[in-house]
Amino acid sequence: MAVGIFDSGLGGLTVLDAVQRRLPEVDLIYYGDSAHAPYGVRDAEDVYQLTKAAVEDMWDKGCDLVILACNTASAAALRRMQEGGLPKGKRVLGVFVPLIEALTERQWGDNSPPREVAVKHVALFATPATVSSRAFQRELAFRAIGVDVEAQACGGVVDAIEEGDMILAEALVRSHVDALLRKMPHPEAAILGCTHYPLMEKTFQEALGPQVKVFSQGDLVADSLTDYLERHPDMYGTGKAGFYTTGDPARVSTHATQFLRRQITFEAA
Repeated sequence: MAVGIFDSGLGGLTVLDAVQRRLPEVDLIYYGDSAHAPYGVRDAEDVYQLTKAAVEDMWDKGCDLVILACNTASAAALRRMQEGGLPKGKRVLGVFVPLIEALTERQWGDNSPPREVAVKHVALFATPATVSSRAFQRELAFRAIGVDVEAQACGGVVDAIEEGDMILAEALVRSHVDALLRKMPHPEAAILGCTHYPLMEKTFQEALGPQVKVFSQGDLVADSLTDYLERHPDMYGTGKAGFYTTGDPARVSTHATQFLRRQITFEAA
């Protein structure tokens, strides 16, 4: 039984890398829908249909648990998939959960009423689709009150990272941070609400300043998955990993190898 990690492109590799470092004995399948990337500029129905098709393919490839390591997919498709009913023995989880757990210092299973938390001013950097969904704010409101969230849609950053143009990506990040700081001059925390953004975490931190705590997703998802597997020990394996893409495998493999700075070989989904 494998744990699946899904993303619209290569961003979810930051989650896979963190999971492999934390849980080297877990079998993983990575699935990137590169043929349809980026998701961040698509409408919610389109994202839902693409995500649903990919997850069903991952189930067929042997995944019992699929992590939507794509904030846009988590925002547009996760709740709808869960409410629509999943096949017996299959689970789909999103990446907002570990972020909100960390931000509110509250376990996801804690169903007590929302309460005040230490952080009052939060900057959210995400794709246009994730920002427009307001899914992060909605989930946060179930657990915390009195938190002001200022969201900044970071157009172009995912495309630049996917193309390997890190100079452009850095310039875009600094521009988006400047735009947010004009709206919220003194954020206490910043959420990197896209799994591509951890690659630019240093740039985000430098642009925001050392006084802002930056929450990045890879390690938080790995921590959350560790807790999950403690309750489901049958999902441990031998550490095998498979990589699939709906795009051109050779091209995606080249970019993925540059992305993680180690050899990654994709095959056609």
